[in-house]
Amino acid sequence: MQKILIVTDNLSDQVNGVVTTFKNIEKHALADGYEIVYLNPEFFKYIDCPGYPEVKLSWPRDIGGIIADINPDHIHIATEGPIGAAASIHCWSNRLTYNTSYHTKFPEMLKSNYGIPTGITYAYMRWFHKHSGRVLTTTQSMVNDLKSHGLTGDIITWTRGVDRTYLKPTANRQYRNEGARPVVLYTGRVSLEKNIDALCELHELYDIRIVGDGPDKNRLKEKYPGVQFLGYRKGSDLANCYATADVFAFPSRSDTFGLVIIEALSTGTPCAAYPVTGPIDIIESGVTGFLHQDLSVAINRCLELDRDLVQKSSMKWTWENCWKIFKNNLLPIR
Repeated sequence: MQKILIVTDNLSDQVNGVVTTFKNIEKHALADGYEIVYLNPEFFKYIDCPGYPEVKLSWPRDIGGIIADINPDHIHIATEGPIGAAASIHCWSNRLTYNTSYHTKFPEMLKSNYGIPTGITYAYMRWFHKHSGRVLTTTQSMVNDLKSHGLTGDIITWTRGVDRTYLKPTANRQYRNEGARPVVLYTGRVSLEKNIDALCELHELYDIRIVGDGPDKNRLKEKYPGVQFLGYRKGSDLANCYATADVFAFPSRSDTFGLVIIEALSTGTPCAAYPVTGPIDIIESGVTGFLHQDLSVAINRCLELDRDLVQKSSMKWTWENCWKIFKNNLLPIR
């Protein structure tokens, strides 16, 4: 059995796209004769990032010794934080071949949350991924975006999937009474760069429900008392939130993909979003949702769509395909 080392700055129990992706491809890897192991903040002392506790800042001492003890056949560096950076330096200075992935638009996130110019952080991204044998990112528009910011080498499109056995609704579809406001759902991290204000501002038009948690939740709850904040939901509870919503709204303008979009589509709920990186590669406008610079226009048009067709169209998103792309781009460490 070949061993794949995933280097990540995320804890194993965090709820985000990076952790979700690797958890979902594990069983497919095992079936193909691969074992996935993780090098994450649990190996080191770490602190919460000031103002953003979901991000962990570690002091990765003796990372080379840990990698040697694990003795992997393949190394994949999934995040650009302190652990990812230390692993990258160790690998290229010791002539170990590895690949990387780009999951999050950190330059835009750091600009939104801390005011750090994107020119500085994109320079770091170019340095970080420079020695990677291959860079995996979510969509073709993200490939183009990274190249436009000066990243070079092999940049590969790496899709995502839905676990339909886990995300299985148990509640019956609820239809609105005439005159009732449409239920519009958002799920995901509740943080400033997700642009959730753009959705909450529409609370007088729609029954808006927010599933998830994050550093911006308290501010939003105070500013928009008419919006329902439901906290974290998992499994059938999460699936029921998707299935009983009339529309799923994705207000972010800075995501690389939007895993929650395809989760919503898998329950038959159409998605309204801006025509930006991520949604433009997922949503078939007029079939599974609508893209528009006015989010309320996109929401209203989604109300007219056939939910059965939305669900049927979502079947192409599978974790098996996600694993196959990942496996085909693995590199031996030497």
